[in-house]
Amino acid sequence: MTTPVPQREKMHRHTALFDDMAHRVGVDLQDDAISGALTMDEISHAVARCCGCEAPEQCAGLLRQEVPMGRPPNYCRNGDLLMRLKGDT
Repeated sequence: MTTPVPQREKMHRHTALFDDMAHRVGVDLQDDAISGALTMDEISHAVARCCGCEAPEQCAGLLRQEVPMGRPPNYCRNGDLLMRLKGDT
């Protein structure tokens, strides 16, 4: 039996996964938020989508690898958003 992850810890984990994925595909979330290209609501929704992902371990493993990433994996729930921010829509 697995112990459920407390909600706050889950939010922190998925916030980090979202930020790491953005960085790996060439998106600077902080710069995009400052410039207005990304709203706080969009960030909140993106983290919530990430929290609903069924492959966080696979994602974390991918992010630990030193392979170039031009785009998020197909299973990424924020792939479209990240590609829009990257300018590859």
